[in-house]
Amino acid sequence: MSNKEVADKPWSGRFTESTDAFVEQFTASVEFDQRMYAQDIAGSQAHARMLTKIGVLSTAECELITAALEEIRQEIEQGEFNWRVDLEDVHMNIESRLVEKIGEPGKKLHTGRSRNDQVATDVRLYLRDQIELIDAELVRLQHAVLNLAEGEVETLMPGFTHLQVAQVITVGHHLMAWFEMLCRDRARLADCKKRVNIMPLGSAALAGTSFPLDREYVAQQLGFDGVSNNSLDAVSDRDFAIEFCAFAALLLMHLSRFSEELVLWASQQFEFIELPDRFCTGSSIMPQKKNPDVPELVRGKSARVFGNLMSMLTLMKSQVLAYNKDNQEDKEPLFDTVDAVAACVRVYADMVPHIAFNRNKLAAAVDTGYATATDLADYLVAKGVAFRDAHEIVGKAVRIAIDEDKELPQLSLAQFQALSAHIGEDVFTVLQARGSAESKNVVGGTSPVQVRAQIEAARRSLA
Repeated sequence: MSNKEVADKPWSGRFTESTDAFVEQFTASVEFDQRMYAQDIAGSQAHARMLTKIGVLSTAECELITAALEEIRQEIEQGEFNWRVDLEDVHMNIESRLVEKIGEPGKKLHTGRSRNDQVATDVRLYLRDQIELIDAELVRLQHAVLNLAEGEVETLMPGFTHLQVAQVITVGHHLMAWFEMLCRDRARLADCKKRVNIMPLGSAALAGTSFPLDREYVAQQLGFDGVSNNSLDAVSDRDFAIEFCAFAALLLMHLSRFSEELVLWASQQFEFIELPDRFCTGSSIMPQKKNPDVPELVRGKSARVFGNLMSMLTLMKSQVLAYNKDNQEDKEPLFDTVDAVAACVRVYADMVPHIAFNRNKLAAAVDTGYATATDLADYLVAKGVAFRDAHEIVGKAVRIAIDEDKELPQLSLAQFQALSAHIGEDVFTVLQARGSAESKNVVGGTSPVQVRAQIEAARRSLA
C-alpha cells in the first residue's frame, strides 16, 4: 500500500501501513451510527460558529462550512451521499465530504474537539430527540387509555389475584391501573432527559483543550441545559444511555403485562374483549384462528429490551477512564431499544382506542367465583363480628356453595343464619356485584364515582 493511500485516513500521520481490510470492516461503525447524521451536522455547525466567535475561523470560513454542511445534510436525506466503511464512522464520513467540497477551511473544523466528545454529543442529541418523540407517543397512549376507561366506568369485571377471581371491580378502574404505570414511565423518562441534556462537547479527547472554547455558547445553540463538569468523565460516560435502557425495560415490562392481559381476555376461555381485525393475524392452516399477534409481539420485544439493558451494563462495567473502543458497542443496543420502544408505544396507541369490551361476558364472569365473599366478611364486621371470625364464617359459606354448585347469592337466608345470627335479609344486597363495586367509594377505589374522579384528574395532568 502506498503512503498516499495510508494518508487517506484523517488520523494516519503516524502510521506506515494501511489498516487490514477485515479490521477496517470489524472496527467501522458507519453502518449503524449514520442515523446520527443530523445531530452530527448540527453539532458541527454550532462548533464552527463558536470557533468563529473565538477567532479560530473567519466569518467567511464559518459561512462556507455551515453552508456546505447543510448541503451534505441534503445529500444524505436525498440518498445521494456515499457512505464509506474505510472512513469508519458518521463523523469522518461527513468531515471527509466537507473537505472534499470546500478544501482547507473544512480541515479547520475539528479544532478543539475529538471524536470522543463529538460522538458523546451526537448520542445525547439523538437520544434527546428520540425521548421527545417517545414521550409524545406515550401521551397519545395515555389519552387512548383514558378514553377507553371513561367508556367503561360502569362496566363490571372480576378483579384477579393469582389469576383467581378475587373481588368485583370496574373495567374503568382496571384501565386506570395501566394509566398509572404509564405515568411512572413518563416521569422516569423526563428524569432521564435531564441527565441526557448535558453537553460534553469541548472535553476533546479526555483532558479538555488549550483553545478558549465558549462551551456555554455551543450548549445554548444546541439546546443543552448545561455543560459537563469533568472532561474525563464526559467522554466516557454512558450512564445516560443505560438509564434510558432502564426506563425502556420498565416500560416494556408494563406493556408486556398489558399484552398478557389482552391475550388472555381475547381468548375463547375469557372472551372479555374483541381486538380489531387489523391488529390480528390468521393461521396458515387453521381457518378459524384470529391471533392477537400485536400484543404477543410487544410482549416478546420486552425480552430484547431487557437484554439490551444488560448489554449496556456489562459493556461499561470494566472500563477504565476515559474513552475506549468498547464504547462503540453502546450504539446498537441503544438504537435497537429506541426502535423497539417507539414501535411498541405507537402500535399500542393505535390499537387501544379500538378494543371492544364484551359486557355480557364480563357480567357473567362477575357472577362466578364468589367475587363478593370479601363484601360478606365486611358486612359481618359492620355487624360487630371480629374480622378473623367473619373470615371463617364466609369461608364456610363458600364451602357450602361449592358443595352445592351454587354462587353465594343462591344460598338461602337460613343457610347463612345457620353460620351466624348476625346475618339478616339485607345480606343479599351486599352480595350483588354492582353494590360491591359501588361500595368501594374511597380515594383510589373501584367505584364509578372514584374512577370518574381519577379520569378527570388524569386529564388535567395531561393538559
